[in-house]
Amino acid sequence: MSTVLERRFRAIRFCPDEWMEVLGVNLHCEETRAKVEALQWKLAQALLAQGLVVIIEWGTWARAERDTLRLGARDLGAAVELHYLSAPADLLYARLQQRGREAPPIEWETVCRWFEVFQAPGPEEMAIFDPPLI
Repeated sequence: MSTVLERRFRAIRFCPDEWMEVLGVNLHCEETRAKVEALQWKLAQALLAQGLVVIIEWGTWARAERDTLRLGARDLGAAVELHYLSAPADLLYARLQQRGREAPPIEWETVCRWFEVFQAPGPEEMAIFDPPLI
């Protein structure tokens, strides 16, 4: 699945859900997800070191996770942008139901719990990233 940013920047996008789906792995298996993300990050770092553009499309729910990726990419000399899209819980739940990729389906209570633990980036965090090229 290609994105506008991926096409515009001729970037390589890393999305663990897509890899896990192709491998026939349960999307909710946190152990497998961690392994896939570690592999994706290793590949992304190699590509960044060559001056290529990568997009990390992970659920970086905590600022500490975003900091790790930002600092790792900057250590390789890469500019780092953060694109954050916000949507209300009811809209996300509806989209999950329409997508229908989860087995078992994600329940409304689970989405509500996610909203409780997600650390949305504030203006101070956004300021430490590079300004978007678009």
